Amino acid sequence: MLSARSLFQEIIDNDDSYQLFCSIAASGETQGGWENARIAALVPESMRELAPKITRHGADEDKHGRIFTALLKKRGLEPVPVPPETDYTMLLEQRGIGLAHEKLRRDQRLSEEDILVYLSHSRVTEQRAADQMDMLVKHFGDHPEVGKAIRMICNDEDNHLAYCHEELLGLAYAGHGRTIQRTLRECALAEIAVYRDVSLAVMDHMGRILKWPRAKRAALSMGIRGMYAYERAGGWRRMVDLRMPERRDALGGPAEPAPAF
Repeated sequence: MLSARSLFQEIIDNDDSYQLFCSIAASGETQGGWENARIAALVPESMRELAPKITRHGADEDKHGRIFTALLKKRGLEPVPVPPETDYTMLLEQRGIGLAHEKLRRDQRLSEEDILVYLSHSRVTEQRAADQMDMLVKHFGDHPEVGKAIRMICNDEDNHLAYCHEELLGLAYAGHGRTIQRTLRECALAEIAVYRDVSLAVMDHMGRILKWPRAKRAALSMGIRGMYAYERAGGWRRMVDLRMPERRDALGGPAEPAPAF
């Protein structure tokens, strides 16, 4: 029977698939760390109070990248190149979602609208990350090899999501509500398509590594496409609603250090 638990168990039991999984995760997290660090450095003067939280966000993402790299090294593995079709961050940027890396490389202050775009993009992508980590904690939170790492990252992702909700609500109350809702919708509809494509690509690579039979690969593809159909029909709305989180000022302090794994 196909299940998230059985699939992930197969992936972590095989060195080659585990190596690819951790490499993809580490690359995406490290990229997120760089993006947030650049945004923090370029925040407009009118929003400088956000800079420490954006810095903390980036530090957490960078920490996650180091955690996935450490998980590889613990098994005696090295990171491998990330296939471009599995690069979630790059594919989102190519669709014009979030702030372009070209803009972030300049030493030029961002605008207030740029920060709205950053927070809206983060609201959507952090929802995806939080959902994924919740699923992994449910099935593998007690796993002797990856459980500790998964629990720490899951807690951080919940903090990131809470931060996005709180900051976007504050900006909506300040008069930016229409811009935020429009941007959230654009981000969500693009993200669900990118997530579908990346999921199909990752499962294709895993299927070849693990030598899954054609029927199993077809069933997984059908499931991924079915999830996209659900999200396109209305499931995307969970990624754009805003409500005051229970965790207030979730990124108000320094990042917690990553213990050894």
